[in-house]
Amino acid sequence: MVWRRSLRLAGLAAGLSACLGAAAVAEEPDRIFDKSTVWRPLTPNDKLVVYGIDDPDVAGVACHYTLPEKGGIKGSLGLAEQVSDISLSCRQIGPVQFKRKLTQGEVVFSERRSLIFKSMQIVRGCDVKRNTLVYMVYSDKVIEGSPKNSTSTVPLMPWGTELPPKCGEFLKG
Repeated sequence: MVWRRSLRLAGLAAGLSACLGAAAVAEEPDRIFDKSTVWRPLTPNDKLVVYGIDDPDVAGVACHYTLPEKGGIKGSLGLAEQVSDISLSCRQIGPVQFKRKLTQGEVVFSERRSLIFKSMQIVRGCDVKRNTLVYMVYSDKVIEGSPKNSTSTVPLMPWGTELPPKCGEFLKG
C-alpha cells in the first residue's frame, strides 16, 4: 500500500516536472562561462553561470542572464533549491524581424530552478510609446512567488539601411 502511494507521488512529480519543462518556449540556452564562488572539496563548487538565448519570436534580439548554481552533493544530484538572484541583459544584435504577433508579458524562456516547485521565467513586452522591447526575468514558486527580478530593454534601432519595425504593430489585439 505504501509503495503504491510512493509510486503515485513519483508519477505526479514526474508529470509536474514534464509540464514545467514543456513551458520552455526557446531552445536550450548556450552556456557561455561560469565563475566559482564557493569552493567545495570533493563535490562541485557553487558558481555563477552566464547563459545566452535568442528570442524565438524576434530575430535580431538576444539576451544573456546570470544565475547562481549550487554545488555540493545536493547540487550535483539536482536536488538543491536554487536561489532567485538572476540578472538579465538583452540587446539588438542584428536587424529586428518579428516572426509572429506577440502578447504582452509572453514567456520567452522558462527553466526549472528546483526539483518541482520553482522556475525561472523570461517574459517580453512592448513599450509602444518608446518602440522598445522590454524583457523581465523572475522566479516563481507554485506556493509563493519571488519579488526578485531584473529588467532589460531593447530600443528598436535602424540596422544598416533597414528602418526598425514598430513593436506595437506586432501586438495581438
